[in-house]
Amino acid sequence: MKKISPLKFLVVLVHLQGLFICFTNKAFAQADSAKITVNSPAFIPPAVQRWDDRVMIDLQNQRTPGQTGFFMFLSKNVLYGDIGIPAGLLVGGVISNNKEMRQNAGYVASSTAVSYGFMLLIKHLVKRPRPFIQNINITPVYRASGTSFPSGHTSSSFATATALSVAYPKWYVIAPSFFWAGATSYSRMYLGVHYPTDVAAGLTLGVGSAAAMSFLKK
Repeated sequence: MKKISPLKFLVVLVHLQGLFICFTNKAFAQADSAKITVNSPAFIPPAVQRWDDRVMIDLQNQRTPGQTGFFMFLSKNVLYGDIGIPAGLLVGGVISNNKEMRQNAGYVASSTAVSYGFMLLIKHLVKRPRPFIQNINITPVYRASGTSFPSGHTSSSFATATALSVAYPKWYVIAPSFFWAGATSYSRMYLGVHYPTDVAAGLTLGVGSAAAMSFLKK
């Protein structure tokens, strides 16, 4: 049997990561949109749900055109970071013949893909309604499809940022990585499409995925 080189494997891995993220999210969103109920999940205490609602209403009352444009840009372009970062590492590793960089590309891509897979599974099982569906007093900037818990943008961006920071533990990598992930996560609440608890769960999932896949970091 012909062996596949590590380099070819990494190219396939990054490519599959992109396809997985793009197509499975659409499929789950279409499936879930017809099954959403307006009830909060049983594990969300009423007091926490009320706090979630208050935060969302406070955020929508503080929106400005400039902030809205910035946060819309972050939300719409999260995939460029999730896919572009490991792809860039892979290309850089190939050009410079840097084995460590190619391995790091696999680590970042795997962390993001794992977080995304678990996020979709949890969304499909929990089926928490979007904030604007559950509470008519919450007005979103746009009406996102699918379910709310956990935040997919948060889980994937924090998985990417955490894995990249573990691979390159320098302040000039860590600071912009987590600024991007944090701002992207905040944008989901600001835009009215995710509760704070959705974002907190996504953050935990993203960081946990990167930690779980750290054995790939050489």
